[in-house]
Amino acid sequence: MTWAVHVPEGLSARLPAEQRGPGRGRDDVRLMVSRGTEVSHHVFRELPGQLRAGDVLVVNTSATLAAAVTGRLGGEEEGARVAIPCKGGGGRRAGWEPVVVHFSTRGDDGRWAVELREPDGRGSTGPRPGGPVGAVVRLPGGPPSRGVEARLVLTEPLVPGASRLWWARVDTPVPALLARYGRPIRYGYTERDQPLSAYQTVFALPSPDGAGSAEMPSAGRPFTAALVAELVSRGVQFAPLTLHTGVASAEVHEPPYPERFEVPATTAWLVNAAKAGGGRVVAVGTTAVRALESAADEAGRVRAASGWTDLVVTPGRGVRVVDGLLTGLHEPESSHLLMLEAVAGRRAVHRACTEALRERYLWHEFGDVHLVLPEKAPHCAHC
Repeated sequence: MTWAVHVPEGLSARLPAEQRGPGRGRDDVRLMVSRGTEVSHHVFRELPGQLRAGDVLVVNTSATLAAAVTGRLGGEEEGARVAIPCKGGGGRRAGWEPVVVHFSTRGDDGRWAVELREPDGRGSTGPRPGGPVGAVVRLPGGPPSRGVEARLVLTEPLVPGASRLWWARVDTPVPALLARYGRPIRYGYTERDQPLSAYQTVFALPSPDGAGSAEMPSAGRPFTAALVAELVSRGVQFAPLTLHTGVASAEVHEPPYPERFEVPATTAWLVNAAKAGGGRVVAVGTTAVRALESAADEAGRVRAASGWTDLVVTPGRGVRVVDGLLTGLHEPESSHLLMLEAVAGRRAVHRACTEALRERYLWHEFGDVHLVLPEKAPHCAHC
């Protein structure tokens, strides 16, 4: 789906909410609420008044990784002859090219899906194709046996024929490399680098094996401990799951790739019990929708599940479990909007996008949020 609208650059959230003025907190973002094509405007702290006792918020506990590392591309795998394309195409380049490696996803065989990006001189990066097979990127933090540099070798495209994401071998433990030399992935619409803490949600839990998300599950970012406590005191329940997000295609808006997820048995029980009792299941973020719907059978009953999901939720597929969704503002051409259409319908999504532009909501991971609720659900502000 592509809307015939454009999000002005001035509507990109350039800083986290708590840095936009003295005394501001994470929950100082705006909250747009959609019930069908009816739209209302709030601040995020008013979220408890939009939910009711018995509702369940499904939250992603994946921690954000410091997934970006600066390196140098241009070497060759030992014993191979590798031609590294010059910028703009063709030719064989001498020397080394500075690149930023985005570590996206760890595969079952120990390789990592990575994206090579071109530094833009302003602290951010621009797109560049990866490859070819055998190309080497030198990174800091190598194993003692190889000196001070680690070697990353591109082995094959993640998707045959595509050039953005590649599988790569790395000769040093990547979680330790990221912990020491990595920084959060940053896109050009942001004003400056932020500490990793700015990219963690209140729900984030460290994984014993160092796994996490390349990009923040950002819908959960505005939550604070105080707001969670208030919601719980009102009878709203929280159901955790995990989905480790990969690197999004910031420029071309490709559909999501397979991602690792886990829905615990306790979450399956909470969601099924809420549905049976008339409560609403509201996913916090598109990642929570993807994981939860991956664990549901055709009748909409959730079971404990884990592994990889390649599910893409579209209006054609629909949703089986999720009644509502809390999410950020998405680009008009983003595939995430297809998921919103699956939850709320095309007319409702179009109305919300138009309203968000008219009211100058802020987009992207530090921006405002949108709560999509069922059209005919009764609302009780004092429940």
